Amino acid sequence: MGCGNLFFSLVISFSVALITYNIIISANAPLKQDFPQPSNPSSKSSDGFISVDPIIRMPLDKPRTSPTKKRLFHTAVTSSDSVYNTWQCRIMYYWFKKFQNGPGSDMGGFTRILHSGKPDKFMDEIPTFVAQPLPRGTDQGYIVLNRPWAFVQWLQQANIKEDYILMSEPDHVIVKPIPNLSQDGLGAAFPFFYIEPKKYESVLRKFFPEEKGPITNIDPIGNSPVIVGKESLKKIAPSWMNISLAMKKDPEADKAFGWVLEMYAYAVSSALHGVGNILYKDFMLQPPWDTEISNKYIIHYTYGCDYDMKGKLTYGKIGEWRFDKRSYDNVWPPRNLPMPPAGVPESVVTLVKMVNEATSNIPNWGS
Repeated sequence: MGCGNLFFSLVISFSVALITYNIIISANAPLKQDFPQPSNPSSKSSDGFISVDPIIRMPLDKPRTSPTKKRLFHTAVTSSDSVYNTWQCRIMYYWFKKFQNGPGSDMGGFTRILHSGKPDKFMDEIPTFVAQPLPRGTDQGYIVLNRPWAFVQWLQQANIKEDYILMSEPDHVIVKPIPNLSQDGLGAAFPFFYIEPKKYESVLRKFFPEEKGPITNIDPIGNSPVIVGKESLKKIAPSWMNISLAMKKDPEADKAFGWVLEMYAYAVSSALHGVGNILYKDFMLQPPWDTEISNKYIIHYTYGCDYDMKGKLTYGKIGEWRFDKRSYDNVWPPRNLPMPPAGVPESVVTLVKMVNEATSNIPNWGS
C-alpha cells in the first residue's frame, strides 16, 4: 500500500513538472507573424506574380457559445447612383438572395446605402437606405470618402435587427452561403497585401499615437469585406469618417495612401477602439490572380481580366478576350457576355457565368 502511494505521488510530481515545462517553453516561443511583403522581390512566385500567403490563422473551429442560435449579420453595401455602381449592386443583390438561406448561412438582411442623397428607381428592387453625401468639395475628388459618412448615418438612423454587420461592396459576387466568421469580440476581415502599417508607421503615428500600442495593432485590412459586431461598428464608424477626412487633408498621408486611404483609416479606427480582426484569407478571391474558387465566399472583380485566345493572361495589355468592370463605367454590360477561351482559370470562368446568369434573370436589365 505504501509502495502504491509512493508510485502515485511520483507520477503526479512528474506530470506537474512536465506541464510546467511545456508552459514555460510555450510562453517563450517566438510568435511568427509572416505578413506578406509585396515590395520584396522574394515574395513573388515563379511566374512573376505577387504571392500572398495566409496571415495568422485564428482558431475558426471553436464551438459557438450558443449552437442553437444563429448569429445573423446584416449585409451593407455603399453605392453612388452612377450606372457603374448600380449595375454592380443589382448583380450583387441577385446572388445575395440566391445564397441567403443556404446551408450554413448566417446571412440576415441586406441594405444598399445609397449616398447620392436622393432615391432612385431601384428602391423597390434592392432594400435601400438613402444617405446624404458629404458637403460639396469635402471629398476633394475622392468619392470613397462618402463611404464612412454614409455608414455613420445608416448606423444612427436605421433599425438594424441583426447584431453583426458584413460590410461589402458593389463589385462583390457571393459564391456560397456565408457563415458568421467573427467570434470572441473579434471582427473577421480579408487581409490585403498592400495594406502595410509597419511600412508607413511614421505617417500612421499621426493618427495612432504610441500610447495606443504597437503599430502591429493595426491590421492589414480595409473596411470590406469585414464582419463585425454592430455595437463595435457604431463606435468605429465616426472615427473612421474623421480619420479619413484628416488623412485626406494631410499631404503626407494623402500621398502615401492614395486610393487606399479610406482603407487605412478603417484599419486605424478599428485598432483605436480595440477591435482586433481574424485575418481570413478565404473570405474572398480576386481574379485573375486567384485562379480557383476553392473555399472562398466572395469573388471581388476589381482587377481587369485580359487573355489571348489561347487562354494566356496578358495583364497590362488589353487581351483578345477581356472582362473589366471599367469597360462599363457609364453603360450597362450586355446580357450574355462572351465566355473566355479554353485554358482561362476557373475563377474567371465562374465570374462571367455568374454575371451572365444574373443579367439574364434581373428584370429590365440595362434600363
